[in-house]
Amino acid sequence: MHHQSIALKTPQFPILPRLHPPNPLPSRLLLPLVSIPLHPNTPTVSPRSAFSCRSFHTLVPCQPPRSLPSSNATKPDAVKTVDVATLGNLCVDIVLNVPKLPPPYADARKAFMEHLSSSPPDKQYWEAGGNCNMAIAAARLGLDCLTIGHVGNEIYGKFLLDVLHDEGIGVVGMSEETDVLNSPSAFYETLLCWVLVDPSQKHGFCSRADFSKEPAFSWMSTLSEEVKGAIKRSRIMFCNGYDFDEFSPGVIISAVEYAAEVGTSVFFDPGPRGKSLLRGSVDEQKALGQLLCMSDVLLVTADEAESLTGIANPIRAGQELLRKGVRTKWVVVKMGPKGSILITMSSITCAPAFKVKVVDTVGCGDSFVAAIAFGFIHNTPLITTLAFANAVGAATAMGCGAGRNVATLKQVVELMEAPVLNEDDEFWNELLGEHLDSQEVTVLSKLVLNGSNGRINRITFQKMVSELLPKLKYSQLEGTLPA
Repeated sequence: MHHQSIALKTPQFPILPRLHPPNPLPSRLLLPLVSIPLHPNTPTVSPRSAFSCRSFHTLVPCQPPRSLPSSNATKPDAVKTVDVATLGNLCVDIVLNVPKLPPPYADARKAFMEHLSSSPPDKQYWEAGGNCNMAIAAARLGLDCLTIGHVGNEIYGKFLLDVLHDEGIGVVGMSEETDVLNSPSAFYETLLCWVLVDPSQKHGFCSRADFSKEPAFSWMSTLSEEVKGAIKRSRIMFCNGYDFDEFSPGVIISAVEYAAEVGTSVFFDPGPRGKSLLRGSVDEQKALGQLLCMSDVLLVTADEAESLTGIANPIRAGQELLRKGVRTKWVVVKMGPKGSILITMSSITCAPAFKVKVVDTVGCGDSFVAAIAFGFIHNTPLITTLAFANAVGAATAMGCGAGRNVATLKQVVELMEAPVLNEDDEFWNELLGEHLDSQEVTVLSKLVLNGSNGRINRITFQKMVSELLPKLKYSQLEGTLPA
């Protein structure tokens, strides 16, 4: 996936012109979200160990909390009827052109946001944002999805519900029995993210969550039976660092612990919030440590992996995250335009990125995560899962924005039928050199013959795509993969 500034057309103030009607414009970028395994085989660990990150040291339990089963996490009565559930981060993005971005000072930015909020812009500039991006991308790949989170009972909330309904995505509301959903208080309103674009195409983001020390929905303290039921029915629960903007650390950890208890795999992408959580409150640091420890699949960029471990080499950093985890089975490291890496206890899998004409990178990470979830659920080979995720992310980058503008399965198939890979053998050989003796290493390549080249097992793109494309085309027609 390529990561670069979004290229929008001639800016006007205060509202950005529509780029391809009737679909609205992009939503805020959420870096790679991921989730994975169906077969929990918890690695053997010492009773407790210190999870160490650069300038961050906190003790995290290396055995499941008392409320969790100690061995097999899947209960026999946990019937899984939903593929992916996203936790929180349901927001509406509003994309506006402004003559200049607001200053960095909190008071000035808050005043700027309140000015924008005083008169809602035309609905054509609204888009579903946050975890809606991942849910929509996954649904378009044929996965059965639902979202878990709080949506207010106002025009923005109704818009969000309509979008999700039209995409075939269920919604399970999070609320307290004592809350008043019709209250005019901002504490109960749908979260908005103002995506601001200046004449040089630089971006700024404003949300009311930015101006409070408390999460936006701090009044929420427990998981309802309906929410627990939704988690229990799901194969994967996806959450990311932005969840901390909405929910208390206790609510997030309650959801993760319950998911583990009922055999639901947890995907966690700390994203840009990971760095601030490392320096956050004691509760935030503790919750971050538990999430890194208790997630089945972690997805990070190379920079985020280094921040969390203090290790610059992305493979070694991924292996450290894997080693520290109690339930962690996959660590996926996104390498930008170079591609991506999937690390397990016994293997390293690498796939180069696709070369495409990048229009907008918003939503690429969410699309990437959706494809990782697809491959995990359908038990596809690791190299196929990784290459497919790269393709889905790249197909989204070729369009304009996220939300309802993320890639369709048809667009992904078209890209994979005529691919141009960003192959860089020198880069991969240097990165993998020190790992060849201790791990099974697989690399996707377009030109070489299948088989081992030295100690690297090289798989041709043609072989991979010849096995995957017929299934994807069948899914386009029938709505499900062939057995």
